[in-house]
Amino acid sequence: MTEDRGSTDVAPVVSVVVPTWRRPDLLHRCLTALCAQQFDAEAFEIIVADDGPDDATREVVARCQALTAGAPRIAYLPVTATQGPAAARNAGWRCARAPVVAFTDDDTIPDPLWLRGGCAALLREPDAVAVAGEIDMPISDPPTDYERDASGLAHAEFATANCFVRRHALDAVGGFDERFTRAWREDADLMFALRSVGPISFARGAKVVHPVRPAHWGVSIGQQSKVFFDALLYKKYPALYRRHIRPSPPWLYYTAGVALLAAVVLLACAQYAAAIVALTVWAASTAMFCARRLRHTARTPAHVAEMIWTSIAIPPVSLYWRVRGGLHFRVLFL
Repeated sequence: MTEDRGSTDVAPVVSVVVPTWRRPDLLHRCLTALCAQQFDAEAFEIIVADDGPDDATREVVARCQALTAGAPRIAYLPVTATQGPAAARNAGWRCARAPVVAFTDDDTIPDPLWLRGGCAALLREPDAVAVAGEIDMPISDPPTDYERDASGLAHAEFATANCFVRRHALDAVGGFDERFTRAWREDADLMFALRSVGPISFARGAKVVHPVRPAHWGVSIGQQSKVFFDALLYKKYPALYRRHIRPSPPWLYYTAGVALLAAVVLLACAQYAAAIVALTVWAASTAMFCARRLRHTARTPAHVAEMIWTSIAIPPVSLYWRVRGGLHFRVLFL
């Protein structure tokens, strides 16, 4: 781990861990906001856990390390033995020197009062093992389906884009489960684990802005691979998963998927009348799914076309990843 020349041996009050993976411009924006915190610069440190690692990221950290006196200590931590933000965060907090670890992501913009708000919330509630802050995600009006889906993070009970966790609680639960190799469900998993140690509260005033990043046409199809990790979370916490994540299986997906598969089999067996019935069920369920996604979202021709195409593809793709996750983690996951 490399750190700035101005580091001291005085232990900080809070350590900020920022996992990153080959997004130097976004990281620079985040670090700039962190260095502008209205918080004693000697009372906090920043640990950049580079899951790449790559030269561009290292150079961004070096530029921030070269800031004039009065800037916080910034450490660069190359992470090579593991993969994913969960493992990078583990590497970061295990190197942290403070009794409180604040987590945010490289694509956020922490408010100048972020650290002050989070630490104050923990001081007000000494029994809390963690606090979750506010996440502001500006989106278009009306939004695209992708923007609306991404902005759901702003309403999450607990997200690693903005949280403060006591170091002893991280030690108690072992940190993040590194089997979550994507940025998906690892924060919910940590939340469930931490609640076995103590309560989690809300840090009003500890805010980060989390702009929704641009995405390519049809991005929602590729995002279905994240469902693979839902199976792991469900295996570990089935009741909590149903209570906090998804109350019931996605029956509309199953209806569309089974109807499409039945239609293909029936057509192969020359059962044309039955195949037409199956195709009708598939078309109706797919149309219902598409209509739900278009409700209160943009109606531009390109977005409508994207919704039609992806609504056809998402149910079978999502079911594939659900089955694959269930088989991999050996759990019956509907």
